[in-house]
Amino acid sequence: MQYVTGKLFLLLGLLSIGNVVQAQLPSSDPLGLGIAPASDALDEVDSQAGLPSLTRLFALALENDSELMRQRYESQATGQEVPMARAALRPQIEASASAIYQRADNIYTQNPEDYPAEVYDDRISGTTNDTLWRIDVTQPLFSLERWRSVDKALAQADAADLRIVVAERNLALSLVDAYLNAYLASRKLGLLDAKREALNLQRRQAQRAYDLGIGDRINLLEAQSRLDQAVADQVKAENELANALSDLERLTGRLPDFRGSALGGIEPVTLEHEWENTQQWLSRVDDNAEVRLANQLYQVAQLDTGVRRAGHYPELNLTVGYRDLNSSDELRSSEDVTASLELDIPIYRGGYTSASIRQGELVALASREALTNERRLAGQEVRKRLRSLQGNARQLEALSRSIESSQLFLEAAIRGENLGLRDLVDVLDARAELYDLRIQFVEVLCQYLGDKTYLEAATGALDTADLIAITARLREVSQAPESSSGA
Repeated sequence: MQYVTGKLFLLLGLLSIGNVVQAQLPSSDPLGLGIAPASDALDEVDSQAGLPSLTRLFALALENDSELMRQRYESQATGQEVPMARAALRPQIEASASAIYQRADNIYTQNPEDYPAEVYDDRISGTTNDTLWRIDVTQPLFSLERWRSVDKALAQADAADLRIVVAERNLALSLVDAYLNAYLASRKLGLLDAKREALNLQRRQAQRAYDLGIGDRINLLEAQSRLDQAVADQVKAENELANALSDLERLTGRLPDFRGSALGGIEPVTLEHEWENTQQWLSRVDDNAEVRLANQLYQVAQLDTGVRRAGHYPELNLTVGYRDLNSSDELRSSEDVTASLELDIPIYRGGYTSASIRQGELVALASREALTNERRLAGQEVRKRLRSLQGNARQLEALSRSIESSQLFLEAAIRGENLGLRDLVDVLDARAELYDLRIQFVEVLCQYLGDKTYLEAATGALDTADLIAITARLREVSQAPESSSGA
């Protein structure tokens, strides 16, 4: 029964150790975005907009990105500084064994007649064979340097975790950039394809008019030029889409499918109007991931200086030892148990401790300046993104009105052609103009969403809701290819 109970306690101990180790490992989502682990299939595509799920792509990127994995491994390695520092406060046990052969020339070998052979025979011969076994247990009783090293190690572990947060944030921003670029390029391709068809029809109309002698060559050359420009823009959009998809594949390990290539009826978009209060946003820059990391590194530098200053303080250690010496000289054989208190007082080390403290203070000052610089960079990023968002919002509102007017003009041109008041060229011009306005709208919208994402990142507020909002916003102006109207 005692044997079974012992095994049970052993099993429970192993389980508890496993749980502790698992709890110490960095999670795959230190940002707290609530991203579920990704499976092998990438099949979550919005059925209405033809868009892959951005949160799904981010989950894949968390598992695929090599730079992020490197940060995680380095974080785990840095985390081992904590048990290493605590180990210096615990008892240190050392055991040793040695075999010693000694040949001596001493008073015994020089005056053998003065010592009876039956007692000093081995010493008179001048040679001995010894075996020594010893074990020492040393417990630090007072060491300010070791205690402060534990606090420093804990701060270093926190800094390593913040490096993962920074890496995840940067990964999210890179993913959003590639996602928006792929969306923009795919939608531009659809619009440019429709625009090219319209311009091609316009060129044929101009060619027919020129052949019939009712048109001039200037109109024909203009129509050809516009068609060639549309073809060049389409080739450029194809390259942009290929590059964006390549970036997404590198980040996620999957090649997403942006099947939707059309835009739905663009309605006036509802935008946030919270970009005017600059000071409110600037007050949140301390939550920026890089600012938090710089602040943590400053604390590490201060704690390191404290560890260096502790080099001036004495250390007190308790040592208990056991020594067993077996010798061919029976008078040398012994078995000893010792206990000692050892007080080490650093008096002079050639100026090493003072120089080390000064070095630590300078490193701390450098870390403080790095923190100040990160705050300024974060503030500058916030101001830049706010200005861009304000401009983007005004552009989107103006483009929405322009698209609405252009749509009405196109409808009027179509009715005018049906009534014989306008020709087909006017209709095609109006249609091409509408395509251009829609392309501009998508470009500004993607820039708006990108600036909003960077603003949230600059203030430490980037989370799952922002990734979901991007897809939702794009869905408002998108539709699946099978339900597209083309114009």
